[in-house]
Amino acid sequence: MRQATLPIEYPPETRFVEMVFPEQANHYGTLFGGNALSLMGKAAFVAATRRARASVVMATSDKIAFHEPIRVGEIVELVARVERVGRCSMTVSVEMIREDLLTGLRRSAVRGTFEMVAVDQRGRPVPITSKAKSNPTEKEFVS
Repeated sequence: MRQATLPIEYPPETRFVEMVFPEQANHYGTLFGGNALSLMGKAAFVAATRRARASVVMATSDKIAFHEPIRVGEIVELVARVERVGRCSMTVSVEMIREDLLTGLRRSAVRGTFEMVAVDQRGRPVPITSKAKSNPTEKEFVS
């Protein structure tokens, strides 16, 4: 008996958690901004790759807003959502939430957006073929 092929769906958001260790901190004992951007870029990459089911690269990062410091010993939860899909590019929003492990206090610490582009083996832009949407706020653009 032959099984029906189901369309590949992707989750509406990508989430992961990281612990902040001393080697990631600046001289104030808080997460170094470059390390925060690196984590956010990784989250945007995973979300965009899941959406496109293709290789992606970062074209731009925009509107990175640092709202609160993140201290050594806290954890950060990164939440990435594809907000817009164009012909070859996607806009991914990423929020970094800090959490004190002892008190459970959680606060949004950093937010930003990233433009990700689907590429072939030579690094040239390719169309994003998947038309399935999982994020109800995601917008499709034809360019």
